[in-house]
Amino acid sequence: MQASKGLKGRESRERIMAAAAYEFACHGFHETKISSIVSRAGLTQPAFYLYFSSKEAIFNELVDDFRSRLFRLTEELRLTAGMRKEELAQQTLGAVTALFRFLAEDPNLTRIGLFQAHDAEQCKEAAISLVTENLLAEQQAGYYRTELNMSIVAASIVGMIERLTATCLLPGAYEPEVIAKEIMNLLMYGMTTALES
Repeated sequence: MQASKGLKGRESRERIMAAAAYEFACHGFHETKISSIVSRAGLTQPAFYLYFSSKEAIFNELVDDFRSRLFRLTEELRLTAGMRKEELAQQTLGAVTALFRFLAEDPNLTRIGLFQAHDAEQCKEAAISLVTENLLAEQQAGYYRTELNMSIVAASIVGMIERLTATCLLPGAYEPEVIAKEIMNLLMYGMTTALES
């Protein structure tokens, strides 16, 4: 009996969180009301307050959860040393694809965590720092040219990911795999055809 009560409580909490993510993503933080969250979840306002003290509390939990998973994934995607050159393009494509799949997994969380939160810019700065760390380690492993400034490269990559997420991924214009392949081709091979001397 106690286990079934606990399961029902977890399910109710998850329904509230999913409903809140939808409402925040569609209407923004200020326009979203607790009444609209519980209505979408099929629950009551007293049920909301069993799990969350306020609208700010649930918004912050959603944002924190999204970002902790995003940052953990970014750390995990660092290329390991000792890879053969022919594996580099495939590993890079796999890493970029995994990132876009994560961002596509829950578009509502991505919208609020990456774009709507009041500290979205600080989140992107933290992401740039993590990507810079990854790139510096990969540069030291001999994968990238030594003269590249990896802080600038990281800011460029995060900027591309942010823009393509907003304009191509979240509207459903392109699948994660297509966007990742285009980015990988650009980063690994550039834009120009072979120049003749």
